[in-house]
Amino acid sequence: MRRIATANRPLFALTVFLFMFVATGCRATPERAQVPEAQVEEEPRPLYMRYVVMPENPRPGYPMTIGVRYGLGVEYASLMVGDRRLGRATFFQVSSEDGDTSFSATLLTVPTTINVDQAVIVLETSDGPAAEIPLKIAPREFTSETIQLNQAMANIQADISPERTAQAQHLWAVLGRVGTEAYFFDNFVRPVESTRRTSLFAARRIFVNVDGRRSTSIHAGIDYGVPTGTPVFATGGGRIVLARDRIVSGKSVIIEHLPGVFSIYYHLDSIVVVEGNMIEAGDVLGLSGATGFATGPHLHWEVRVFGENTDPDALVARPLLDRNAILSKLGY
Repeated sequence: MRRIATANRPLFALTVFLFMFVATGCRATPERAQVPEAQVEEEPRPLYMRYVVMPENPRPGYPMTIGVRYGLGVEYASLMVGDRRLGRATFFQVSSEDGDTSFSATLLTVPTTINVDQAVIVLETSDGPAAEIPLKIAPREFTSETIQLNQAMANIQADISPERTAQAQHLWAVLGRVGTEAYFFDNFVRPVESTRRTSLFAARRIFVNVDGRRSTSIHAGIDYGVPTGTPVFATGGGRIVLARDRIVSGKSVIIEHLPGVFSIYYHLDSIVVVEGNMIEAGDVLGLSGATGFATGPHLHWEVRVFGENTDPDALVARPLLDRNAILSKLGY
């Protein structure tokens, strides 16, 4: 028995050595696998896009808010019916209220002339389409009205002077500008205290000239029938981008609220703001009147979203850009 034990002693020693090596290695493994906290990598950015459209079933004249997270270079949103592009909006950067999260957003309005119930929003990069979002458009009817022109209005309608042409070009240059600053996100307030309306948004108009000839147009805003001298308020905060007298719209003020989003105030009797100045919601812009192409004292209030006439009431009922709702729907 003693000889057998002596003969196997080297094998026994080797076995003990291997056991101790393996046991020690197992205990050391967690320490070797640890990574210093400073070297821990952040979660990689997803290679996909998140987007949301609100509301999902807009009516003609209503603005849609589009939010995109991880946009993969998305720059534009286009409203398409078949091969026809009915509108195009540019995305801009927006931060959450606490500043911790950012995303891309824009507004896109369904034209009041649309007569289909299905459309597509195409999200576009500089290289082409990145995503297509089916859109169902709810039906909407608009009122019609006939307006008898007086001689002064007939003269304005017939005016083809270089001055009027230059004023029109300047107006569309202002409304076509897409800035980078987001000044205002909340609900609009109404521009006058009165609720009396003499013409509704997107009314189908027939103008009867003094010689009996007729012409048609679509009313781009809302008319409030108020006496001359009624205070007119800014419906939201922003920058004054136009404050001057014009042949057609009379004394006029335009405020930029978001990139591509403007509120417009026409036919004022006087203006108390200056182009380039900043303004808050509720500040006085001037006093109402009947200047320009007007049948009588009133305020014409209009909203343009990337050039498209947009129902102002829609932006009184809901925020211009609801950051919390967008982030919630994006999963944040």
